[in-house]
Amino acid sequence: MKSYIAAIGTAVPDYRTSQSTIADFMANVLELDEAEKRRLFALYRASGIQYRHSVLSDYGNDANSFYPDTPDLEPFPPIKPRMEVYEREALALSYRAAKQCLHQLPQLDASQITHLIFVSCTGMYAPGVDIELIHQLGLSYQVQRTAINFMGCYAAFNALKVADNIVRANAQANVLIVCTELCTLHFQKGKDEDNLLANALFADGSSAALVTGQKFENTVQLSLERFHCDLVPEASQEMAWQIGNHGFEMKLSTYVPEVIKRGVYQLTQRLLEELSWSASEAEIEVQEKPDFYTIHPGGKRILQVIEQALSMEKHDNRYAYQILQQYGNMSSATILFVLKALWQELTVADNDKSVLGLAFGPGLTLESMLLRVEAL
Repeated sequence: MKSYIAAIGTAVPDYRTSQSTIADFMANVLELDEAEKRRLFALYRASGIQYRHSVLSDYGNDANSFYPDTPDLEPFPPIKPRMEVYEREALALSYRAAKQCLHQLPQLDASQITHLIFVSCTGMYAPGVDIELIHQLGLSYQVQRTAINFMGCYAAFNALKVADNIVRANAQANVLIVCTELCTLHFQKGKDEDNLLANALFADGSSAALVTGQKFENTVQLSLERFHCDLVPEASQEMAWQIGNHGFEMKLSTYVPEVIKRGVYQLTQRLLEELSWSASEAEIEVQEKPDFYTIHPGGKRILQVIEQALSMEKHDNRYAYQILQQYGNMSSATILFVLKALWQELTVADNDKSVLGLAFGPGLTLESMLLRVEAL
């Protein structure tokens, strides 16, 4: 029994701001001196990001809608008002991504969704987005729900693993995954390197995917072939995500790309080895190099070190760069944006080609998956 990604939907908030405008905002709020400003602007120029989206208007040229209208944003908002914005905004964004996903399969009625997996690390409340989506989308009240919280950028991989196991166990299952992150609610004012880097990368967005055992005619689907994960425990504190008094606090060391570079080759080889061991049973031809790549764009430097480790050309990584440039890093939602960018270019000629996906997060966690194109 195989499982397939049959549709992907994405959504971003209405407030779209250029990276240079955000840099100006940060420089003013952090009250940087001229030398600090030069370093900050260099960091933002080197990020590979042109635009990011937020549920808040505050980071652009509009009047503040959330932070106090004072030069230093004091009194700085604590967690409660941030979570109130999350509760207000996460549902609408999740609904848009899920609706776009389901619209791609008109032959599948919403009542046929059997499982709902909701992923987020930037907010939570109960009853949560998962239950509200059931009402908004018209899903059955008997839908089985799973929440994946606080796992960070690689969490969509865990959602896909859960969906894959569900479908392999039940051929009639149709699993809707929704990943929604409002990272910009957690802006922190510190001048330390971790905060400056996090503030330069993260953005808001939502993505959704339908995983099913069905093959739909005249569509491109992606079969979920194999997953492999690994930990680099000695680097566990280089990337972390904790709840502070004024929002969730990101620790993101500049050392992370080098850790990933050392671990990603071995991770990928183990993934392909596992697939090779089951090739006779699954009747899969294993290739030394995948045909396509969907890499989580955790940052420009991370993409570059992965290219070096896997002997990739920059063109091989074009979908990740495209999403990083236009949207920034939207944590768990991002990998489905990258996969959708690839999907939109696939044709019947790509049938049976392979797709390698990679993502990284706290732990330090390395996640990988191998997909195969099925164009019917």
